[in-house]
Amino acid sequence: MVRVTERADGTDRRAALRTAAALAAVAGAAAAGCTPKAASPRPATAREPTGSPATRGPAPGPRGFPGLPVQISHSPRGRPEVALTFHGQGDPATAHTLLAEAERAGARVTVLAVGSWLDAHPRLARRVLDGGHDLGNHTLNHRDINALPEAAAYAEITGCADRLRRLTGGIGNWFRPSRARRASPLVARLARRAGYPHVLSYDVDSLDFTSPGAPAVVRAVAAGARAGSVVSLHFGYADTVAALPAVLDDLHRRGLRAVTTTELLT
Repeated sequence: MVRVTERADGTDRRAALRTAAALAAVAGAAAAGCTPKAASPRPATAREPTGSPATRGPAPGPRGFPGLPVQISHSPRGRPEVALTFHGQGDPATAHTLLAEAERAGARVTVLAVGSWLDAHPRLARRVLDGGHDLGNHTLNHRDINALPEAAAYAEITGCADRLRRLTGGIGNWFRPSRARRASPLVARLARRAGYPHVLSYDVDSLDFTSPGAPAVVRAVAAGARAGSVVSLHFGYADTVAALPAVLDDLHRRGLRAVTTTELLT
């Protein structure tokens, strides 16, 4: 297992300071009456986008990668890169904080947004794209999509795609099924019908949604991530906010760059 402490070069001390600051901000939000999973108020560095899709240009759309399977869980592992992918739901303050931290470290991530979350926080769609990140589709209502009948499952996919198109001019780079690591054969077919050549899975599960504590999130990513990995993380969880600086520092120490999923596979 990769250790994330006792670093002689001082990097870990910086990560610890950033983690402590993030935890303090989360604690402050909780004291103000937020839920336990709420993060800090949006930092001053978070950027609000302006303009409309028409004036700012359409978002990139899905693309096919010949030679890769329909359901992608990692790249062919040819380069020292990993994709950190975030399920887009929950308190938007954590989204702003996590995006700002990734950008501070020179990292780019992939956000799979829930359509109903975009309804409530529409500016976040352009915020993700303006930061140089991938934006994708994580269904409309985050239901157990593999258990739904065909019409309802297709409506979950296209409902989120419609919102992404309205907010950004495109349906997003990727589709990831909700409440499932992999799509059923039916859902994979429906995703292709909706315009997504691939379903984005992952090979590293941080388990951050179980709120195991920031050190456990760091250990899970450090133990599983290697060149070509796709890592599953979530917005909306304080542990993820606190863990991200150390996750990025550990990847950097091992010579791994955090890039968008599109870049990982290109």
